[in-house]
Amino acid sequence: MNEVVNISDVTKVYSMGDMCVEALRGVSLTVASGEFIAIMGASGSGKSTCMNIMGCLDVPTKGEYLLDGVNIGQLNKRELADLRNRKLGFVFQVFNLLPRTSARNNVELPLIYARIQTNERKTLALKALERVGLSDRADHLPNQLSGGQQQRVAIARALVNSPTIILADEPTGNLDSKTSNEVMALFTELNKQGITIIMVTHEPDIAAYASRRVLFRDGLIVSDEANSSRAAANTCVNTASVVADQSTLRDC
Repeated sequence: MNEVVNISDVTKVYSMGDMCVEALRGVSLTVASGEFIAIMGASGSGKSTCMNIMGCLDVPTKGEYLLDGVNIGQLNKRELADLRNRKLGFVFQVFNLLPRTSARNNVELPLIYARIQTNERKTLALKALERVGLSDRADHLPNQLSGGQQQRVAIARALVNSPTIILADEPTGNLDSKTSNEVMALFTELNKQGITIIMVTHEPDIAAYASRRVLFRDGLIVSDEANSSRAAANTCVNTASVVADQSTLRDC
């Protein structure tokens, strides 16, 4: 499979007054198209710094990052923003929905930045909401939706531009266990459809849904291996799907 992420010997140093903090110390990582990986590590391990670089929200101090074959180190801020909007979808722990804006209009936001015309925006947003099972909630405001539904709106917003990769940073951090399973069932289904998912989590039961786990410690990758516990998580996915059908970055 094609590599959509290729990080090679990346170092990231932050200046803090007279001090320099080395958040990443020569990290190399590749992610193939269609993979579902979980990035784990304690606070300060470097996992969120790496996620920010993968999301084109930051650039390496040294080393090279290729996103779908494009070297981000050679892009200016405008080019980075354009690449980010075309190639990436973001899902966060905090849903980041505009409170006085309908679900559909929240999903349309990336399309506005992409200068898509109004009628096409509406059509694409409704298709994305249908994809996450919320077509009947398009006109609801965030405070009229449950936490799980709000996260589904956020996932629809991440999907609406047909991104190469979805980057999910603690996507179940504000959800109870039942709702977390339902959201992870959705991620698993999207991954089965061919979408690459890179997820940061500190929860082993959530990481179990991924096919691969990458562990950070002290700015280095100390483990990168196939996820042997995914079979058990897939059982939870099937259960969560039934339940759903019945009920209708920064650390250094």
